[in-house]
Amino acid sequence: MSTLAIHGGPKLRTAPFPGWPRQDPRYLEALSQVLEHGTWGVGGPRNRELVQRFREVCDAQHCISCTNGTAALELSLRAIGVGAGDEVIVPPYTFIATASAVVSTNAIPVFADIRPDTFCLDAVDVERKITPSTRAVIAVHIGGMPCDLRALQEVCTRRGLKLVEDCAQAHGAVYAGRKVGGLGDVAGFSFQSSKNIASGEGGMVTTNAPEVFAKAWSYANIGRVPDGAWYDHRIMGWNLRLTEFQAALILCQLDTYQEDMARRDANAEHLRQRFAGIEGITPQAFSPGAERSAYHLFIARYDRNAFKGLPRDRFLAALSAEGVPASRGYNPLYREGMFTNGWEPEKCPWACSRYRGKVDYRATSCPVCEHACADGSFWLYQSVLLGTPQDMDDIADAILKVRDQVDDLLG
Repeated sequence: MSTLAIHGGPKLRTAPFPGWPRQDPRYLEALSQVLEHGTWGVGGPRNRELVQRFREVCDAQHCISCTNGTAALELSLRAIGVGAGDEVIVPPYTFIATASAVVSTNAIPVFADIRPDTFCLDAVDVERKITPSTRAVIAVHIGGMPCDLRALQEVCTRRGLKLVEDCAQAHGAVYAGRKVGGLGDVAGFSFQSSKNIASGEGGMVTTNAPEVFAKAWSYANIGRVPDGAWYDHRIMGWNLRLTEFQAALILCQLDTYQEDMARRDANAEHLRQRFAGIEGITPQAFSPGAERSAYHLFIARYDRNAFKGLPRDRFLAALSAEGVPASRGYNPLYREGMFTNGWEPEKCPWACSRYRGKVDYRATSCPVCEHACADGSFWLYQSVLLGTPQDMDDIADAILKVRDQVDDLLG
């Protein structure tokens, strides 16, 4: 048995995993066509084509392209009427934009815990956190795994709340026979450079509600209305439009994203089968009703007891030394400086005269999330899942190598 690489032994794997975004000559051709056309921004044909074709990715009737995924969430919230004095329930196990978009509307994020098996928002804890000020719930399809939308929708319908889907990591994911993005009242997608469909930055708002579409479109287009005149600004809005260059890149990827999804599906299933034989490593479970994950992340639970108490971060360091890139993932959002010491309690939204609650995140606790972040989980990124079956075997073999020599890491 060879010595662990972290102690100077040979690495199990020296070849790199696939990079992302991939190199593709079609991108240069598509960008050149935008230059030749001469329309780089508003009114261009590629954005028009994109909002039509994006319906392939989500089961929604209306799409509005925008600058990034954070903007997509803020537009979504504003379009359903979230504003000063409102609370929005969010999971703490997500990228900070899920919560900062709420703050940008002058509303208050309220954190509900996640489920230990799926890492998605727990509908039972959501109901516990509802107050008279609650206006909406943001369901994050974390890692590309659809939330238990039936349970969340039942709570929202019964309590008169709006349901927002955060689909930043979930392009093409399927729940109950439908693709995510049109299952709640409104949804936001991201095209940031790490996402499964990427253009460096960019976002998309999707909805089946014409009135939500009109409001989101207006907010993103400087207060204009879809059928209004150019210099007809009826509400306060912003210029949050996507460029033609970004739209061109996304259109290229819409031609291949299903092929990429199929490869991620196959490799994820291969990993699931291999991990089934490794005690202490448990892949993210499918939510009730979820049929297909987008696998932006392959999330797995880590049980240190099966590794003789080896801390998760020490396990990941040993894995990295063997040539397998894995991440520890998020911190609980309510422990980020923005919520613990970076906010100004005398200013909006925290001190809004319309808000009758008290804001102090220092007492917030979501135990399931805290365990996942502290020691109980790790990630593989979506680009790793674009490799070969042998690449997946290398990941599993590296974990077995670390487990079999765990005493050397504890000594």
